[in-house]
Amino acid sequence: MNQTKYQHKSALWSGPSSYLFLVPALCLYALAIVYPTLQSIYLSFFEWNGVKPKVFVGLKNFVNLFTSDKIFWTALTNNIIWIVLTLVFTVSVSLMLALALNRQFRGRTFFRAVFYIPYMFSFVVVGIIWKWMYNPTMGFVNEFLELIGLESATRSWLSEKEIALYCIYIAALWQGVGQPMVYFLSGLSAIPADILEAARIDGAGKVSTFFKITVPMLKETFVVVLATLIITAMKVYDIVYTMTGGGPANATQTLASYMYSQTFRYNNLGKGSAITTIMLVIMLFVIVPYVLFTSRDATSEEK
Repeated sequence: MNQTKYQHKSALWSGPSSYLFLVPALCLYALAIVYPTLQSIYLSFFEWNGVKPKVFVGLKNFVNLFTSDKIFWTALTNNIIWIVLTLVFTVSVSLMLALALNRQFRGRTFFRAVFYIPYMFSFVVVGIIWKWMYNPTMGFVNEFLELIGLESATRSWLSEKEIALYCIYIAALWQGVGQPMVYFLSGLSAIPADILEAARIDGAGKVSTFFKITVPMLKETFVVVLATLIITAMKVYDIVYTMTGGGPANATQTLASYMYSQTFRYNNLGKGSAITTIMLVIMLFVIVPYVLFTSRDATSEEK
């Protein structure tokens, strides 16, 4: 009797009616994600200041961005630089921290918390903290350089076009290294200890073990970390706007900050929507291969 009742409930939850439970979530997703995205793509084909009637201009906004807007190219270049810095330094630092903190030693939990806590701060808070640290007259960076006798190295860090973006990235690195570190720690903890022990017994060195065993077994973790960091790098905005506002002379503009200024500062909603659409297309080139890769791995594991 109980088995028949259980089978009846199981059939109820696994039948077509079970999809009705997805309707509330799908409605929220459609209202919060799908509709704004489609609306933004739609507005990218118009010239509109938010008040006057919209004027259809076709691909004019996109053409102007790619052919005559130098600031757009600066923003796109800065995003590419930010992605490269993220892939080189954020991934490397977070992996090295994970390898160090994966060992057994006294105070390991404390140090894990120390490196993860900055990730809990918002980019606005981090931006304010580091903006004061870079202050040319009373900031910690210049004060420290003077203390160790490097007065000649002091400068207005956020006011020089050549280095301002890299100064912002250092602040973002300090804030963002905690999340991928936790991902790598999770991946490292899943590696069977007997495999590493067998490699050590066979005479494999630490470097050989790292590249031939640890890195291949962290493949899935690398996929998650890289996809997450690239998407975050593509939409970086808060810390740039807080520390420099896109300056000096638009030298630190990113696609997200430039989109904000065009949309809300200059009321150019068509151009701002075009920038958003370009960001969407670029991120799809990251997200789609990631989803296909993870789906393929999940399917192969089921087989």
